[in-house]
Amino acid sequence: MTGKMQKVLVVDDSPTIRRHLGTILRDGGFDVIEAGDGAEGTARVNEDPDIGMVILDVNMPNMNGLEMLQRIKQSDRNAGLPVVMLTTEAEVEMIEQAKRAGAAGWIVKPFKPELLLAAVRKILASRA
Repeated sequence: MTGKMQKVLVVDDSPTIRRHLGTILRDGGFDVIEAGDGAEGTARVNEDPDIGMVILDVNMPNMNGLEMLQRIKQSDRNAGLPVVMLTTEAEVEMIEQAKRAGAAGWIVKPFKPELLLAAVRKILASRA
């Protein structure tokens, strides 16, 4: 990793979850920006080319996580952007649908902070 902090976008409709993830990621050395739903998250991705990774909740109002994932992966600029789905859902079909849409991983809530950080570091290191 270079001297510049890697930027992670956290998209979740729960302010509590966003704060929790933000704290874990910032303490882990990442720059964090947030969005409250898929529509806002898509706009953030399109506005900020420095975003290195997205952690995305599945169940949200306005635009759910799978819809956001599909939208951002349609753009040539964002096709390689790693997206990790974060949800209470552990249904095999939902996981398969996210994988087909281009998700790099799946984390089920509740999660252990150290495992989240390890997953983020591994995915970002594979892009370096």
